Amino acid sequence: MIYQIRSYLNFLKRSTNQHGVHSPFVYDLVTRCFYDTTNYHEYTILKDFRKELLHSSKHIEVTDFGQGSRVFRSNKRKVAAIAKNAGISPKRQQLLFRLAKYLSTQKVLELGTSVGLATAAISLGNPSSKVITVEGCPNTAEVARHYFDLFQLDNIRQYITSFEKYFSENPSEDYDLVYIDGNHNKESTLQYFRSLLKNATNDSVFIFDDIYWSKKMTEAWQEIIRHPKVTVSIDSFYWGLVFFRKEQQKEHFTIRM
Repeated sequence: MIYQIRSYLNFLKRSTNQHGVHSPFVYDLVTRCFYDTTNYHEYTILKDFRKELLHSSKHIEVTDFGQGSRVFRSNKRKVAAIAKNAGISPKRQQLLFRLAKYLSTQKVLELGTSVGLATAAISLGNPSSKVITVEGCPNTAEVARHYFDLFQLDNIRQYITSFEKYFSENPSEDYDLVYIDGNHNKESTLQYFRSLLKNATNDSVFIFDDIYWSKKMTEAWQEIIRHPKVTVSIDSFYWGLVFFRKEQQKEHFTIRM
């Protein structure tokens, strides 16, 4: 926690808003997507989706393949508590919706479904897209599937398997957006990035969650943005975004949300 607080204070010193951005692509992304204040009707659906989870009295046994939890002491957890403490925040959920909408994503990969809060946002961002979400824990995935069905989110396809196995069985898929929120570990994060590079197109974006989770996660983020295939990178503190646009010079941005 101390590392995160120090990192956030440093982030505030470095960060800027749209006025410090000179790239037309990033300026449009920031002004028309990040800072979009439109009250989309889908926000109500996302709010209701979250409310249903928070009102759940169900308990499940969670199989955790990542770095564990800073909140839960046991693997037997209440669904409502997972949604409250481990799920994506409402603000970032709405931003994920706007990103999927703004980028007109057609094929999306999410690593780490959890109870489906982020998946729902991506799904609603472009209902005509194909959203693939991978979750290692079958009990958690079952909860997510229940709410996908309840809210008729029909463009979501679930895989209950390890990320590595999914990569090996689907080697040639291309993705417009990849959202990585499954294992806050340096080596694993870098492995996912390298494995997915072949699946990136010129217009793809990879989003890495919790890049300041730990010093090691920040090291992974720094290594990712130095990669020669990454041209545009954006540090928003909670998320790190990387683009592969060959027509752009390599440039890094630190943007306040």
